[in-house]
Amino acid sequence: MAKESMKARERKRAKLVAKYAAKRKALKEAGDYEALQKLPKNASPVRVHNRCKLTGRPKGYMRTFGISRVMFREMANQGLIPGVKKASW
Repeated sequence: MAKESMKARERKRAKLVAKYAAKRKALKEAGDYEALQKLPKNASPVRVHNRCKLTGRPKGYMRTFGISRVMFREMANQGLIPGVKKASW
């Protein structure tokens, strides 16, 4: 499990990105890069890091499901993810 402070930091970044998305888009279209640089650093979508919704694990993130590979495997084996079953051949 990730530290709560790390999870909170990522949530805060995601909020900032959403808040400034329209403004960033307008400034980019206008070509006003000086004003763009004056926006908060964390308002850039590049700075948001995908984390598991359940554990906060930063690595092994599966974008389709929004969880880490470890949690995906556990949940799939328990049958908690619809349409996913263990492959066997």
